Amino acid sequence: MKVSLSWLKDYVDITMDAAELAEALTMAGLEVDSVSGRYAYLKGVIVGRIEDVQPHPNADKLRLCRVGTGADTVSVVCGAPNVEAGMLVPLAQPGAVLPDGLRIKKSVIRGEDSAGMLCSSAELELGADSSGIMSLDSSAAVGKTLTEALGLSDTVFELDLTPNRPDCLSIIGIAREVAVIQNSALKYPDFTIDDNGDRIHQLTSVKIEAPDHCPRYAARLLDNVSVKTSPYWLQDRLLSVGLRPINNIVDITNFVMMETGQPLHAFDFDNLAENRIVVRLAADGEKFKTLDEKERTLESEMLMICDGGKAVGVGGVMGGLNSEIEDHTTRVLIEGAYFNPVSIRRTSKRLGLNTDASHRFERGVDPEGCVRAVNRAAKLMAEIGGGTIIDGIIDEYPVPQTVNSVELEVERTNRLLGTQLDRNQIKNLLETIEFKVENCSNGSDRMSVTPPSFRVDVSRREDLMEEVARLSGYNNIPTTFPAMPAEGRPPDPRLLLRGRLKTLMSGMGFSETIAYSFASQSSCDRLGMKDSDPRRSMIHILNPLTEEQAVMRTSLVPGILGTMHYNVARQVKNLKIFEIGKIFLPSERQSLPREPEMLIALWTGSRRDPSWHNRDHDCDFFDIKGAAEALLQALKLEVVRYTAMSDESCEYTLPGRTARIMVSDTEIGLVGEIHPRVSDAYDLKQRAFIFELDLELISGLIPEIPTTRPIPRYPAVLRDITIIVDRSHETQTILDAVGNFREELIERVHLFDVFEGQPIPDGHKSVSFRITYRSAEKTLEDDDVNDLHKSITARLLKAFNATLP
Repeated sequence: MKVSLSWLKDYVDITMDAAELAEALTMAGLEVDSVSGRYAYLKGVIVGRIEDVQPHPNADKLRLCRVGTGADTVSVVCGAPNVEAGMLVPLAQPGAVLPDGLRIKKSVIRGEDSAGMLCSSAELELGADSSGIMSLDSSAAVGKTLTEALGLSDTVFELDLTPNRPDCLSIIGIAREVAVIQNSALKYPDFTIDDNGDRIHQLTSVKIEAPDHCPRYAARLLDNVSVKTSPYWLQDRLLSVGLRPINNIVDITNFVMMETGQPLHAFDFDNLAENRIVVRLAADGEKFKTLDEKERTLESEMLMICDGGKAVGVGGVMGGLNSEIEDHTTRVLIEGAYFNPVSIRRTSKRLGLNTDASHRFERGVDPEGCVRAVNRAAKLMAEIGGGTIIDGIIDEYPVPQTVNSVELEVERTNRLLGTQLDRNQIKNLLETIEFKVENCSNGSDRMSVTPPSFRVDVSRREDLMEEVARLSGYNNIPTTFPAMPAEGRPPDPRLLLRGRLKTLMSGMGFSETIAYSFASQSSCDRLGMKDSDPRRSMIHILNPLTEEQAVMRTSLVPGILGTMHYNVARQVKNLKIFEIGKIFLPSERQSLPREPEMLIALWTGSRRDPSWHNRDHDCDFFDIKGAAEALLQALKLEVVRYTAMSDESCEYTLPGRTARIMVSDTEIGLVGEIHPRVSDAYDLKQRAFIFELDLELISGLIPEIPTTRPIPRYPAVLRDITIIVDRSHETQTILDAVGNFREELIERVHLFDVFEGQPIPDGHKSVSFRITYRSAEKTLEDDDVNDLHKSITARLLKAFNATLP
């Protein structure tokens, strides 16, 4: 909201300078976004004297003016009819920027040089007259800036008001705050009218058919009004806050709205059928053309202002073309109403129509301010428009708005604010903003506070405490620190694990991604999940932003595949990414879902970034498996095994290239290649490999105290074994069998080759692995190892029906 300093001074004597006032308002809770000179745009406009006027040789309607600037004489081409030698006029020099954005520059007009522009008052926003050049007083000094010559000096504050302060959407509302800051008096305009009768009820009436939407409606009538251009002072007030003058009647309604915060509307009384007002709800699908000349389709809950036969306005939002003030209007009906804020906000949003009136009504205007604002407007119209106020006022108030008192405790207020204010100090602070404060009979620590009707935001004791805090000064509240125990508290293990995983994944070259916790309802179908999969039981969002975010995710896979698609579509084809996040699974025993934390990693594209010293190879299953192995090894998990997942269990990964990740007998995740069917569903043009880990399960398996063993004193002996087995045997079972022999000298078993093809028989494969033997007591000789190695080989051949190459 814009507020001019000169307008504020009509209601409160201001002793502070603009910067101090802006700071004080901000500290009082009314944030000032900017402070600017109102007439800063006149920089570059000076007083010029027209020395000579000659016809333009190449244009009948243009003239050549020789204009003195005090230091020089310049030539200016002008088309205004009132230019004549000797006039003092505003001269916009090259470089000046006019209010409409026009930048003045030297130009050639019809073959003649023009070094500037002579301006009308309308072009400079110093009046509404655009018929000719603005004529300045003869006392103005040539060459001086126009602001100096006219004594133009004003400051405009732009405030960013919070929605709970509709009382400050007015000049008087801001002036009230300034008066409190300066401890000075607030000067209200005269809102009273002395009526000598009640003639208005003989001429018109108001009927409210929707009192829940319109609790109050006030109206006054004027006769013999003359519609004309507003006087300069009224235009100046509106221009100072960014409003465009229209005519004296409309300008007065806008002036009173900005002054009091109460939106008004003026109807041409003679255009109202049956000369009466009916407030009703619209019919569903009803059509209505508003003042902006657009036809609106209405809904049944929208409030309409009607006359005896037709709709004439959308209540609280905008009037209609069929009853606007026109040049020949002589009788004016002034509307001032209190509308239900929820109703106005709903109507404004659904029509896409945000106006100054709806902005105020939807936040809540003063229900007791309707009559005052109508009276104020009527007096101004009678004064400026020469009209006669018809005696009496219509004030239909079927649903009186009540203001409830709130109890405030002094001790509790001080405890929550950290202040040491006594009862009288709190009472005086609240009374400065027109709150009524009375002592409670049930204790000396309590007081009963009744907010004024314009403070529709105050209904709880916390609201009163906020008022006490800001009125006493936020800067005056002493800084205190909470009492904290000296002993520390260990950090949450889940946070430690999350940070550790991020560090490890980043160290392996993976980049972290963060996806929405929302997913598409079709994501399970796209992944090919079975009907019996519990992850199909999704939690629906009541008001989703889009169909792609309609449910809470039950898997991290859709999010990371979506990220891959986004990057590959932008030619980022080599990706190593991961995400740590929660999934949401319904719980039968609890109303809230389970939220297990998961980790997912994806690798696609090249194994390494292209370089001159290595060939370009695509990543494969064993690359992503190696990343999972390295991660789990760094977490010190023991007895980790990778076992093939059955074809029936593979949903979104490719059978034959998917493995379960097991720790002892606990399945903690999977690793595999994304199924081509899923790749097609997500429009992925290249192979992708993932691993998933359940962090809830992993956190309970990580040893709290790492185990160590001494560095071996004696050297190891290495022996290789190569056997040919049926290809249906998992290589991991062979390695497990060696470990299950429980031979004391076996330190490590390492697979280094698996081969299929000639000369290996069809349906078989060659498996080669290395066994490390070591003794903790002596250096092993060949004889110590050979017999044991032969025994292990023989046992493997028998156990797996294997042969030697």
